[in-house]
Amino acid sequence: MKKVFGLMILVMVFSISLFAQEKAMEKHATDADKVANFDSEGKIKRGAAIGKSKKVPLSKVLKDPAKYEGKSVRVNGFVVRSCKSEGCWAELGAEKDSKQTIRVNMKDHAFFIPLESAGFKVSTEGVFSVKTLSKEEVKHFTDEGAKFENLNEDGTVTVVSFLASGIELSEE
Repeated sequence: MKKVFGLMILVMVFSISLFAQEKAMEKHATDADKVANFDSEGKIKRGAAIGKSKKVPLSKVLKDPAKYEGKSVRVNGFVVRSCKSEGCWAELGAEKDSKQTIRVNMKDHAFFIPLESAGFKVSTEGVFSVKTLSKEEVKHFTDEGAKFENLNEDGTVTVVSFLASGIELSEE
């Protein structure tokens, strides 16, 4: 009985330490991530280098998003608004004041864009999907500055989402 009890405690301690390690590995934006520091080319580069995938006009994707679902592509546009907490997402439109946007999330929450990115020109590479955000996700994103035009009656919203592996921003 003592061996079983000891084994149970050992398993519990091991499980707790794994959970603590996973939490410690979650990346959060640093102060340097949150500000716009342009390189000598006038760009801010975050995540993986971009340029390997086929370039597709954002306006074309917005007309038929399902056609690009699951495909790795490059798109250009402008940040319409972004996360005001960490810079972990952005809404990207074909123009600076676009009403129709895609939701860009940074892959694995591994990199971030400056908090004041609205208006910056963007080139990004990643994978499209069309998904429905839960009522809780909608609230979370609106608390961080997001806007949703077509909420469903139950508080959910269907969005064109883009998981960015890399992103480059410039002032134009």
